[in-house]
Amino acid sequence: MFLAGCANDSVLSSGNESIESADKADEAAVQDSVNSVFKIIELSSKDLIEPSLNEQQVSAKTVARGANDFAFRLSALLSENVGTESFICSPYSVWLPLAALVNATDSQYREELLTALGAAGINVADLNNAASRMLYSLTKQRDRQYEAYHDPLRIVNAFFVGNNVTLRREFAQTFLDYYCGRAITVDFTSNEAVHAVNQWASDSTEGLITEIIREFDPDTIAAIANAIYFSDRWVWEFSEENTTEDTFHSPTGDITAFFMLREGNNQVYYEDDNVQAMPLRFKTGGGLYIILPKDGDAAGLLSSMTSKYFDTIQSDSILATGKLLLPRFSIESGAMELSDTLKALGVPLFDELTAPLTGGLVEESIPVWLSGAIQKAVIIVDEKGTTAAAVTILPAPGAAPPTPTEPFEMNCNSPFVFVLYDRTNDGGNQVLFTGIVNRP
Repeated sequence: MFLAGCANDSVLSSGNESIESADKADEAAVQDSVNSVFKIIELSSKDLIEPSLNEQQVSAKTVARGANDFAFRLSALLSENVGTESFICSPYSVWLPLAALVNATDSQYREELLTALGAAGINVADLNNAASRMLYSLTKQRDRQYEAYHDPLRIVNAFFVGNNVTLRREFAQTFLDYYCGRAITVDFTSNEAVHAVNQWASDSTEGLITEIIREFDPDTIAAIANAIYFSDRWVWEFSEENTTEDTFHSPTGDITAFFMLREGNNQVYYEDDNVQAMPLRFKTGGGLYIILPKDGDAAGLLSSMTSKYFDTIQSDSILATGKLLLPRFSIESGAMELSDTLKALGVPLFDELTAPLTGGLVEESIPVWLSGAIQKAVIIVDEKGTTAAAVTILPAPGAAPPTPTEPFEMNCNSPFVFVLYDRTNDGGNQVLFTGIVNRP
């Protein structure tokens, strides 16, 4: 998602064309432009807050669970217009920069933004502490002491501010201390600024996302950005020898897909009248939930999914014997404009008349609001594991399912939903990506 604050009318443009360097000279030229256009505002940071292993902080748990609630509300609205295409988004990549912007939101609109983020009644200090604790868990800071440390998840935040205004130091310091976000000055009137921001996106996602924007409006004064990159292997990898070619029943007709096989005992499995569901665990924690609707309507399932139902799927799962047939799949979204969706969720930062960011971002006395919100996301799932990335430049539960008396078979040969999550100390499984596979 891309978030821009503007002093005058501003329209943010996006593009799907990738920036591809023809040769090493071009790559060097792009990197030179990054170095010349960007200037990091140097500040000293403090460490992320380490949660206690023995207890959860009540306010941090509320914020984390609210972030998951936001994830499914955002996904539900976006999935309404999916049609027959596959879909992916990273709700966390939207939630995190919006949470940071609470610090810069005028007081009369702050509670409205907190409510939209699922943090109603939480004060700003507790929100920042919760975000810091969440990032500590997600980026596995506690494991850095071990020689074999590996963090599959990279979360990068940046606040780009025009070189014709002065960013408030208090916001820049908070953004760095609690959100690990760097404040960077940039000349938005320069053509090189577009290449520099796109290069930042590419560098932050290992080249998976190479273009998020096509141009800046010259009146743009600031942009807040988040990039997420995830890559990890399965605890129990699929054998490529068992992958077979078969038919996938897509909404537009039958197509050929390559189905991976997993079968055996003690598999975590959930089933009710509407879905079958299984988590595929990653080596460093977290996993990818595969949720197969029995009626074949994956878009309808995601549009009605709630964090409460997702909790039910997790808590009421059992250990069972059976097999899963899952197609290899990869999805790359175009640059999605999220402004209208975020407005529908109650985010009050897009109003030009009230300019709710006026008092908290820059020293100059000019009206500031968000003029756009863009996200682009990618996921690749195969026998070895999952790689996913996103750049954001801003249903009901029933009774516990019965234990199957016979081995289950979960054949994902029709549209299904996926939820990629990782563990946090306070909130349990934190939703990072959601999506629909209509065509593997």
